[in-house]
Amino acid sequence: MANKIEDLKASKDGLALKAEIDRFAQIGWEAIEDDDLQHRLKWLGIFFRKSTPGRFMVRMRIPNGLLSSDQMRVLASVVEKCGEHGVADITTRQNIQMRGICIEDVPEMFAKFRAVGLTSVQSAMDNIRNITGSPVAGIDADELYDTRELAIQVQNLLTNNGEGNSAFTNLPRKFNIAIAGCRDNSTHAEINDLAFVPAFKDEAKEIFGFNVIVGGFFSAKRVEAAIPLNVWVAPEDVVALCEAVLIVFRDNGLRESRQKSRLMYLIDEWGMEKFRAEVEKQMGKTLETAALKDEIEWEKRDHIGVHKQKQSGLSYVGLQIPVGRMYAPDMYEFARLADTYGNGDMRLTVEQNLLITHVSDEKLPALLQEPLLQKFPVSPDNLMRGLVSCTGNQFCPVAIVETKNRSLALTKQLADDYYLPKVVRIHWSGCPNSCAQPQVADIGFTGCKARKNGKVVDGVDIYMGGTVGKDAHLGKCVMEKVPCEDLREVIGKLLVDHFGATPKEQALSESSAELVAVG
Repeated sequence: MANKIEDLKASKDGLALKAEIDRFAQIGWEAIEDDDLQHRLKWLGIFFRKSTPGRFMVRMRIPNGLLSSDQMRVLASVVEKCGEHGVADITTRQNIQMRGICIEDVPEMFAKFRAVGLTSVQSAMDNIRNITGSPVAGIDADELYDTRELAIQVQNLLTNNGEGNSAFTNLPRKFNIAIAGCRDNSTHAEINDLAFVPAFKDEAKEIFGFNVIVGGFFSAKRVEAAIPLNVWVAPEDVVALCEAVLIVFRDNGLRESRQKSRLMYLIDEWGMEKFRAEVEKQMGKTLETAALKDEIEWEKRDHIGVHKQKQSGLSYVGLQIPVGRMYAPDMYEFARLADTYGNGDMRLTVEQNLLITHVSDEKLPALLQEPLLQKFPVSPDNLMRGLVSCTGNQFCPVAIVETKNRSLALTKQLADDYYLPKVVRIHWSGCPNSCAQPQVADIGFTGCKARKNGKVVDGVDIYMGGTVGKDAHLGKCVMEKVPCEDLREVIGKLLVDHFGATPKEQALSESSAELVAVG
């Protein structure tokens, strides 16, 4: 028996609301029919939020995290118009979400998007999410393949060049795609429904392509890493394979339960051999067997700091954006810096950070002195550098606890308490849906309710052991229902026991003792 969302999709495609946006802007949000308001608007990337009634969230599509200065200015203008309600967040899919938008401003906003090649269409509900790729594609001296064009081609196919494609608006559930062309798995390939990992077809490493993995996902009920499809494809077949996999999933995926409708459940039911056979049937050809090994050979980079590009005399500068949060003045400044010191090109990362590219050696010192880099540093401390956070219950109706402000406060407290010899990646998710991907972190949190002194308080389940890059695997839950107010002490102990942290008080006393001894 179909569920409520399946009934809703069957009665009217979400894309149909494109023709109604002008009317919605005239009648106001309170007059919009409830299914359109709560659900179908998401097919256009527009989210009603009960916590901010009348103020909507808009989720963009930024394939491969590619953003120009002109596009950033348009996004800044949208946030600016929201006044005190306006805020933008970089997401863990190299994307941007903006909050505080009024429905009457949406027609003008969409016109601005079209003028600079932006779109928010099909960015939510049962659609394909933002296509991720290496944030340094095309500028990394060690990359194996520049994934930018492939990511754009896949998005154009799935969204009809940003106008909306009804062939892919009724999947059984959401779907994530990553295309990696680098050696360090900067896309977190293993947590995607479909991912392309660099691999040479032959031992001589003359014919480049991708091994394909499928089925990775996070949900409140189940977490699975992607598994091999046992397929290798050349770059020119990537778009066709994406289309084939999606059609097989669309036409055969499980739809009775929202909790059991991701791609992995279909693979469970069919087995990988049948799933692959159906994909080949859809493509109309037999696919080649996977290469024996892939080319993910490095520890994962976070791209923060100053790094030489493969273009002579140029560097990219990675700025740490604390929990991914920006406001309109910040966004205008990013655009100005990209134009003044680079060529207007910016990149977003899955760690919620931002890169300014094509900075000449001559201009680099001046860029590093810009005031904005005090707020968004190129050399953050080892805790802030690895911090990732979901939206939290400030805006998200699903989140159980507040995350962004709490994570910043705890990180600053821990930085005051400890010296840390290396980066520790701490990810905060406000609920078990794991939007901030806590299972790939060194230390990850999922929000929950806990009890302390007989009272119900905000708490977290704690995950550890997630690794990224070479031999990536997911972490495990090691502590449950830890009150958030106890985290300073609990995480401090974990940092000391597992990551070589030294309490600053201890380090100071040891340093003083050494001075006395020398004296």
